[in-house]
Amino acid sequence: MNDDSVVRLAPLFSALDDDAAASLHASMTTVRLLKGDDLFKEGDDGDRLYVVVEGKLKLGTSSGDGRENLLSILGPGEMFGELSLFDPGPRTATATAVTDARLLSLANDQVIGWVTRHPQVSLQLLGRLAQRLRRTNEVLADLVFSDVPGRVAKALMDLGSRFGVQKDDGLHVNHDLTQEELAQLVGASRETVNKALADFAARGWVRLEPRAVVVLDFERLSKRGR
Repeated sequence: MNDDSVVRLAPLFSALDDDAAASLHASMTTVRLLKGDDLFKEGDDGDRLYVVVEGKLKLGTSSGDGRENLLSILGPGEMFGELSLFDPGPRTATATAVTDARLLSLANDQVIGWVTRHPQVSLQLLGRLAQRLRRTNEVLADLVFSDVPGRVAKALMDLGSRFGVQKDDGLHVNHDLTQEELAQLVGASRETVNKALADFAARGWVRLEPRAVVVLDFERLSKRGR
């Protein structure tokens, strides 16, 4: 998939015609990150939104005692940082490259100009914010009502839907996360998450690989994640 096809997936672009999308793309700045680099930190001033073109990034927060929580994993075509458009202020999370990554960035004042000239873009951005709110509500509900194995299964299904590649032996999900990062993503200890993964593997639902998993029984794993 070429760059134009990837950025077209982002809500900022999806409402534009080809000429307008090409013009917006041309006005954006390229940002390159190496694995482990921070794009910005929680508390930094936020004045740009970003679209991932290549690689993966994680958005996470830290508590006062040093504990970390992953909010999301982002890949090609996904957009983040748009909250600063509507509520300027400090970043609410730290963005870190999980792999080497390439992004496009756009300053807030440029975005406002595009929204003014293309009102349909604002509807796409509002839809994106509504999705984020819905996702936040789902995460809170899962933490209250779902056990850890259920949250792990649901996380694997979500990662699979975005990063999975179907092959003859199953759905290959190269999530590029460490065991600790996967635990942070589901809000549980690494030991508990590892136990759940080992149980899934013993049942024949998945095959575990370094920073990846192969889903062998999509139906059973999906049911466990409901």
